[in-house]
Amino acid sequence: MSGTSAALEPPAGAVEPVRHPDAPAPGELLGAHYEQCFGCGGGQSHGLHLEARAGEGVTVTAEFTVQPAHQGAPGLAHGGVLATALDETLGSLNWLLRTIAVTGRLETDFVRPVPVGTTLYLEAEVTAVAGRKIYSTATGRIGGPEGPVAVRADALFVEVQVKHFVQHGRREEIDAAMSDPDQVRRGRAFEVNP
Repeated sequence: MSGTSAALEPPAGAVEPVRHPDAPAPGELLGAHYEQCFGCGGGQSHGLHLEARAGEGVTVTAEFTVQPAHQGAPGLAHGGVLATALDETLGSLNWLLRTIAVTGRLETDFVRPVPVGTTLYLEAEVTAVAGRKIYSTATGRIGGPEGPVAVRADALFVEVQVKHFVQHGRREEIDAAMSDPDQVRRGRAFEVNP
């Protein structure tokens, strides 16, 4: 990425990411981490409804189709929506590490316009881990998985504990998520939110 800040460069002591042994298998659909998530949840009528799949190593692929509700300029996706798609895809990587982490920094390059009706094909990978910091990168292409790059991003995620969400989230949603009898859904609800 051109002009990436020093904050997104892994330090000298960073290590290669290691896929958790219980991570979803390559090709497996990850599903929504939380039903009300604007990025991946089905409970948001104007959300992205982004679908991510586990890839090889610590990678994911995802896609979403730009809807009329996602416009910025007439007929074109809003840049904030595209940044959200990148952030959601990058955040999904943490499920492969089985780490609860939040976005600490996201730098996005907008390379070309993305028209309404276009499917954005996203690829993301974790590049390094340094203590609680997780470094990752993503691209979004139009016209197919091998099409021209429309957007790209570098990100820094920071590992947190569930108490981060309990302290900062709205009590009703926290209680509902914490009382879910499905242990996997309960854990994933706190996967990538800031």
